[in-house]
Amino acid sequence: MSVLPPESIVDQGVAWHNGDPFGEQRLLLEGRGVVDLSNRGVLCVSGIDRLTWLNDLTTQLVNALAAGQSALALILSPHGHVEFEMHLVDDGQTTWIITQPGQSEALLAYLDSMRFMLRVELADVSDAHAVVYEPVHTADPEFPTWLVPEHFAQRGLAGREVVLPRSELAARLTAAPQVGTWALEASRVAAGMPRMNCETDHRTIPNEVDWLGSAVHMNKGCYRGQETVAKVFNLGHPPRRLALIHLDGSTEELPAHGDVISVGGKAVGWIGTAARHFEDGNIALAVLKRNVAADAPLVVDHNGELISAVEDPAPAGW
Repeated sequence: MSVLPPESIVDQGVAWHNGDPFGEQRLLLEGRGVVDLSNRGVLCVSGIDRLTWLNDLTTQLVNALAAGQSALALILSPHGHVEFEMHLVDDGQTTWIITQPGQSEALLAYLDSMRFMLRVELADVSDAHAVVYEPVHTADPEFPTWLVPEHFAQRGLAGREVVLPRSELAARLTAAPQVGTWALEASRVAAGMPRMNCETDHRTIPNEVDWLGSAVHMNKGCYRGQETVAKVFNLGHPPRRLALIHLDGSTEELPAHGDVISVGGKAVGWIGTAARHFEDGNIALAVLKRNVAADAPLVVDHNGELISAVEDPAPAGW
């Protein structure tokens, strides 16, 4: 029986778990199961200029994306702050874009404003198409498939997002053991893969959250926000960094997104996503100031309840 998430969980409208969240995590690790991600948005870009146009707008090198290939790309503000996360896959005629929940309308409006005289056509097809996640790192032969970048796949998140007609969603979800977003998010946290609006805020630059290489191509042509990314990369000192932390487990509730992290009473960061992992216990991705020592005793303030935490200085596979 599917259990819907509480309001504090980012993925609304899809199954949080199906009665056994730890067992569902094991299924993903074994390469089995399917996760309903039909709350994601789906855009289509067609036209012969689509790839060169997207290449100019995003952080990723996609102008020569072959049919069936996928990529993770970002759109930045003029100051280099992350505005959109896009999971792209091209089928030879159309580029499919998977967006985070609630972002498709804003992303479509931005892309439409940047078309100018180029030969591209845009459409929001979220009502007709849905997304599922499967712990398989090969493309589906029938449907557009976005593969998790190798950078994160090697850390245990070797999976794919498949775009299929909503009319086929129910059949796809019953063809394999159903897994909720609890298990997928726990796996994502353990793999250190950032997610828009989870490990980002209005000031986030890609350098801070391990998106260089996986979502940012460092040797491509100009794009909006590139100057900031290049400058911080060359200096080697982003103002903040992504960290995997272990929580002491003394409280019933997990910290929430945005909960303040302190050292010695001084705020040094915030919680991105916290999760209960079947092997690692209570863990979280945290955004910390760059100069926070790896062995510093961390304290998370969750609604006035203080939770002790410690950074994992060498997460497995990172």
